[in-house]
Amino acid sequence: MSAPIRLSLPHTRRAPSRTIWRFQSTSASAEQPASPLLVKIRNDLKVALRAKDTTRLNVLRAILADVINASKTSSPVTSDIQLFALIRKRTSASREAASQFATAGRMDLVEKEEAQTRILDEYAGEVEAVGAEEMEKAIQEVVEQMKEQGKVVLGQVMKALIGEGGSLAGKSVDRKELAAAVKRAVG
Repeated sequence: MSAPIRLSLPHTRRAPSRTIWRFQSTSASAEQPASPLLVKIRNDLKVALRAKDTTRLNVLRAILADVINASKTSSPVTSDIQLFALIRKRTSASREAASQFATAGRMDLVEKEEAQTRILDEYAGEVEAVGAEEMEKAIQEVVEQMKEQGKVVLGQVMKALIGEGGSLAGKSVDRKELAAAVKRAVG
């Protein structure tokens, strides 16, 4: 609980001055524990500040800014999987920027973007992603189960895979790749 704030009401002729005490506190249960990767990023930010590593510092600040912006939306970043998706999105944007800079002949900016991409890849490697073999195996199992029950629908297969209780639920998987693989298996 934080320190109380003292508010004084204005003096009047009849009543003596009164003090109102209001306490500002936040519920400890309302906050979710930070993901391990987010904790690592915050600690690495401090290390980068001390080492004056500007490239790493810029990347980590950008990631944390994205996390803070996401916390103000209806889907805040609370797990390593969501953070992984955010890092992957930033990595693809950095690669796209590097290709545009290369087209424009700005090799200095290409090197900067590639350095940022390498740092982002380091953090993306921290999260254990589902391999292609494991994904294909899970898809085949679900498709076979649905064929036994009747009609196989793309949306139902995806829901069975990544929905609650699914074989890929809670795991780091690229949904676009998963959807493409399910389409190949179903179609």
